[in-house]
Amino acid sequence: MARKEYKTVAYTDVNDFVYGYAKNPVKLKNGMVVGGGTIYPELNFTVPTMALNDNTWPTAIGHYKEIATKVCERAYELEVPGFCFEIETLPDMTFRPEWCIEVCKTMVDILREHESKHGIKGSVRITPNDNREGDQVEHMWRGPRWDETMRAFEGSAAAGADFLAIETIGGKEVHDDALMMCDIKKDVFAYAALACVDMEHIWSEIVRIADKYGVVPAGDTACGLANTAMVLAEKNYIPRVFAAVDRVMSGVRSLVAMEVGAKGPDKDCGYEGPYVKAISGNPISMEGRTSACAHLTACGNIAICVADFWSNESVQNIQLLSGIAPVAYFETLAYDCRLMNTATAHSKEAALLLRDLHADSDSLIDPHAWILRPDVVLEISKGIVKETGYYNRTKKAAELCLDSIKKASDSGRLRINDKEKDWLGKLIDQVCELPDTLEELAAEVIDDCEKLDPKKYDLEF
Repeated sequence: MARKEYKTVAYTDVNDFVYGYAKNPVKLKNGMVVGGGTIYPELNFTVPTMALNDNTWPTAIGHYKEIATKVCERAYELEVPGFCFEIETLPDMTFRPEWCIEVCKTMVDILREHESKHGIKGSVRITPNDNREGDQVEHMWRGPRWDETMRAFEGSAAAGADFLAIETIGGKEVHDDALMMCDIKKDVFAYAALACVDMEHIWSEIVRIADKYGVVPAGDTACGLANTAMVLAEKNYIPRVFAAVDRVMSGVRSLVAMEVGAKGPDKDCGYEGPYVKAISGNPISMEGRTSACAHLTACGNIAICVADFWSNESVQNIQLLSGIAPVAYFETLAYDCRLMNTATAHSKEAALLLRDLHADSDSLIDPHAWILRPDVVLEISKGIVKETGYYNRTKKAAELCLDSIKKASDSGRLRINDKEKDWLGKLIDQVCELPDTLEELAAEVIDDCEKLDPKKYDLEF
């Protein structure tokens, strides 16, 4: 499939860059429009900690039935205008695609029943786990792991899924080492030489399957890459400025799905989503304060600024005082979205004020939050699209991100401590020293990428 390389950003005015509105909204068969002016809750959930096997599978399916039924009932009671179920499959459910397909069909059937009964508008996103990791993987784009994943997509699309998504891990074997050593050269190589190329291959196939069944190829997230960086920084294992620059670089990688035909909304844990939306104009899903059940973050409020779906990451089906946890988190998401939509209904000025309050409440105290400010996102995105090719764009993303953080720190708009300032200076110097071409960078780093098997990516450096 031909790849479209965006040459301009979709938004020229930051006042048009706001939650609930996308330049290219996605309309579903039931009339739901994502990015058409309304922000919707997207509930992400999983089973309690349990082994999955033939004996326990009926119990697992029982959990999914309970979640779907009770959330649909609560959606009706809260008069939610629309919502999405996201099914992030567990690894065993991609190893056995029939399990993934059964879960998808179960959720779809219950949702359609409640749509018919109560008139609620819901949708289902299926996100098969990316199992292409480990020594047993012969190649990233062929072999048993690839075939299992594609069967999961095809069967789920046939079963009625509205959206197809995945959290791809191309480049992770190099990216993990880059994070632990804070090696910006290896980090850029992981994205530009591996992750972006992997995205092009896998998303071309996902788009083909989606088109075959008339469903929406939604989008991806750098969960195994940039989210790892964010969580490590939150635990003070790596500098926060490194996680921030890693996040902006990941936007180049996640944009590739849109370049080969994905339409959005991308995945909720892709905090790089605002960059994808700024450039493509496609709707996005985001998570923030509502993802505290899965991980901690310094971007809890600002993440909602330009979201079209508002999600919670993943919550286990355990019992809380109020009810099961997925219902409690769905209610939290629903109330957040109700507030945002009420502001939009009042006036554009009210919506922008609420957006900016969310941004200002986080962006002063963390560099990762700073680079999610709508104005910062647009400014950096404009610079990224002036470049061509994965390497030039990834390198430019790093350069512009670090420059923005430095200017914000120098002006007092962003507070970072002395240790972070030292790392900021080091990273700026390291990015300035990046070579002109990807081939030159590969020559410098590839011998140090001990976990990388170039043949799995058809690399010939």
